[in-house]
Amino acid sequence: MTAESPEQLEGTPLIKPSSTEHALYDNIADACRSVYDPEIPVNIFDLGLIYTIDISDENDVEILMSLTAPGCPVAGEMPGWVAEAVEPLAGVKSVQVHLIWEPPWGMDMMSDEARLELGFM
Repeated sequence: MTAESPEQLEGTPLIKPSSTEHALYDNIADACRSVYDPEIPVNIFDLGLIYTIDISDENDVEILMSLTAPGCPVAGEMPGWVAEAVEPLAGVKSVQVHLIWEPPWGMDMMSDEARLELGFM
C-alpha cells in the first residue's frame, strides 16, 4: 500500500457513503435501530454510531460503526449485537461489522429525534 498525497485525499468524505439506494438499506437501518447502548435510551442508528452501511450486489453487508467513547463498557459486544440484528433479514447474504474510531463520534452526528429524546433540543 502506498501513501497518498494530501491532494489525492482532498474532497474524500470522512465517512464512506452508505448504499442508501439498495433495496435492503431501509430494512438494515431499521434493524440497527433495534440496538441500544445500555447507558443511553436512544438506538445506535439515531445516535449516529452507524457510520456506513455498505451493501454489495451480492447482498453482503459491511457496517462501519463507532461508539460514543473508546472506553465504552460494551465495546466488545456491540458489533455482535448489530450483526445479530441484521443477519436474519431476508435477502442478507452475510454481515461484517467493523468498529472504527475515525472520525471520532460527536454529538452533532445524532439525529434530531435523538437530540430531542436526550433533551438537547
